[in-house]
Amino acid sequence: MAKVFISDRIPEAAAETLTKAGFTVDQYQGAGLITETALAAGTQDADFLIATLSTQVTRAVIERAPHLRLIANYGAGFNNIDVAAATARHIPVTNTPAVSTTAVAEVTLGLMLALSHRIVEGDKLMHGAGFDGWQPRFFLGHELAGKTLGIVGAGHIGQAVAKRAAAFAMKILYTQHHQLPAATEQALGATYVPFTQLVAESDLITLHAPQTAENFHQFNAATFKAMKPTALLINAARGPIIDEAALADALAAGELAGAALDVYEHEPQVEPRLTTMKNVILTPHIGNATVEARDAMAMICANNVIKVSRGEPITPVN
Repeated sequence: MAKVFISDRIPEAAAETLTKAGFTVDQYQGAGLITETALAAGTQDADFLIATLSTQVTRAVIERAPHLRLIANYGAGFNNIDVAAATARHIPVTNTPAVSTTAVAEVTLGLMLALSHRIVEGDKLMHGAGFDGWQPRFFLGHELAGKTLGIVGAGHIGQAVAKRAAAFAMKILYTQHHQLPAATEQALGATYVPFTQLVAESDLITLHAPQTAENFHQFNAATFKAMKPTALLINAARGPIIDEAALADALAAGELAGAALDVYEHEPQVEPRLTTMKNVILTPHIGNATVEARDAMAMICANNVIKVSRGEPITPVN
């Protein structure tokens, strides 16, 4: 009977589906994140591994798992996996990209609204000192309507954000390696511009690009100096795209007006200065943390395991 090792407690639908299909399922039950030692022990006799984004599937782990036939990553990204090591062993690696689109797009719009209208800051005030009453110039924020939104990365999530932002009457710019078809641009009401133009003209910038060597610290000290001092930055993509120390410096210097981060450069650690700033919203990587998205992700992983066991085609990232 083939064994599936699951590196964290994911929705029960995956284990139930796999058990019904005849697999032996071993799901990590330890406190906190699984260690490399525990992962190696769990996979040494496993045929399939379902790993979460916080599970570091290193070359050493892969080399100690002689029977491994698939690494199914529970997440849209796969930077936590040594894909080269898996490829060298002819082990396919899969992910769960499309099902996170709606959840991440909604969280992005939520962060944009919360940052622009100072909602989190206001909530903290009301849980503390409170306020003296309505005043004409008290606690002013900004409307999204009429503002220019710059989207870095117009894949599924970036396009979903553009559709929602259009409902707020925003002007939409986007940048990435390739321009979208004209019909798609027209449907989104989005204009393709170079990165430098997007940075200079946007009132809000939101990141939706995959993490690559090329975009490491794409938002750095020079980028922040090129932004409008009234601009807001939102990141629900990948933490290392932003140089967090440089972001803290720029915010302190007034080079941009605020930031909302759901992902971090050295996750789960955060640049300490960001945690003390009123114009910064920090959320614990909850972009796709919905029941709907997480259940769908679990089923994709389970179905990929079943397909590989049956010799059916899948769509690996390698």
